[in-house]
Amino acid sequence: MEAITSLLAGFDTALTPINLLWALLGVTLGTLVGVLPGIGPALTVALLLPVTAKLPPVSAFIMFAGIYYGGMFGGSTTSILLNTPGESSSIITALEGNKMARRGRASAALATAAIGSFVAGTIGTLLLTFAAPAVAEIALQIPPGAKFAIILLAFTTVSATFAGSPLRGLISLGLGLFLGLVGTDNQSGVARFDLGFPELLDGIDVVTVVVGLFAIGETLYVASRFRKGKADVVPLTKGAHMNREDWRRSWKPWLRGTALGFPFGALPAGGAEIPTFLSYMTEKKLSKHPEEFGKGAIEGVAGPEAANNASAAGVLVPLLTLGLPTSATAAILLAAFQQYGLQPGPLLFVTSPDLVWGLIASLYIGNVMLLVLNLPLAGVWARLLLIPRPFLYAGILVFATVGVYSLNNSVFDLVLLGLLGVLGYLMRRFDFPITPAIIGMILGPAAESQFRTAVQQTNGDYAAVFTQPLTLALVILTLAVLIIPALLRLRRAPAASTSGHTDEVD
Repeated sequence: MEAITSLLAGFDTALTPINLLWALLGVTLGTLVGVLPGIGPALTVALLLPVTAKLPPVSAFIMFAGIYYGGMFGGSTTSILLNTPGESSSIITALEGNKMARRGRASAALATAAIGSFVAGTIGTLLLTFAAPAVAEIALQIPPGAKFAIILLAFTTVSATFAGSPLRGLISLGLGLFLGLVGTDNQSGVARFDLGFPELLDGIDVVTVVVGLFAIGETLYVASRFRKGKADVVPLTKGAHMNREDWRRSWKPWLRGTALGFPFGALPAGGAEIPTFLSYMTEKKLSKHPEEFGKGAIEGVAGPEAANNASAAGVLVPLLTLGLPTSATAAILLAAFQQYGLQPGPLLFVTSPDLVWGLIASLYIGNVMLLVLNLPLAGVWARLLLIPRPFLYAGILVFATVGVYSLNNSVFDLVLLGLLGVLGYLMRRFDFPITPAIIGMILGPAAESQFRTAVQQTNGDYAAVFTQPLTLALVILTLAVLIIPALLRLRRAPAASTSGHTDEVD
């Protein structure tokens, strides 16, 4: 009942004319960047961090939430009409969606994706409304040592999940931890890793790091691989619509996809890739038309799109209650909280209830706005795919540079931005994930602070910190995340070697 009362207060905040305007701007911009290949909500929020620094926090986060949900909606357009997923979570949608489009059923594919996103987003937000306060109350009872272990678990799971090689993920994480430690130590007052530059005594601005690694690095990477030639876009001249048979075949996949997506989004590094794949496989097994899979089955679009959007709502549970990001966009949102001097976690529900509940309420409003924007205007969004890539990324480069300079009017920040951009490009070039670096930079100081507090509470007894039952269980789980995959790879290697030797003998 308390959650409902708080949500109603959140609607009072979200339904003010100015916040409705920010919500509309967010969902429109989110849909736009979701449609454009290679530009997702994470990159967009990163670009807007410098611009929104002077906005009230509630308005800024309502817009960011709109961009996040809108990006999930818009990503289906690229996958279906261009067969080019904007994000990894839209890969499964492209399998059946583009096949439907080439059979002349692009409108139905876009409609089931949009309505499935609306259904999943609304149910996911409803679950967020009641789950978040409960998790926040439990989180208040967690001791500092266990909080340190939770962050440690997040580090390892994110590093292992966001890269083909866990080692590369851990190297990226280490880089982020290093960047987070630059500056003056708050406890001892000692300068760390400042390289003699007084500008680094206050640390590296998280916005500069995020924009440099994401926006500048992505722009350089795309430019290095740009090839001339027109995109093969399936034409769409009308809005999206479905017939009665499409509705009959879609509503159950929408619900099943939602049930899979939300819990995975809430897990550390659960992400949207796994539930979208599981949803696709589930629908393939349960479908009465299995012969259509691989040729354009509508269930193969409805289920994964619902799972994708439900996971987006699930991601907000650990972010708001524990301060733990489980996706790239959540990591950027965490940076946005820090920009405003806020720390997501259980106390956020007490210290900034208008922000938390205004944000949650805006998700309901944004979902309705997105449905209205996406169904009748599908043809308009599809035309955005014809924008030349050089113009698009040149604009991103200019916008990122001006935005970072406007923060402190510092040429040093621009030099740092350029260096981080080159680093971001090299990471993309050699397949090092960027998300662990961002998470390491943001959560590294928090992990250090929790560990120091835990050690102080045990009077310097390090063993006592790790033998506390909850902390010990989390540390064991962290080691398991690191060790078990490595052991499985070692076990497969001799088997593959033996198989190859047998083939040679034959």
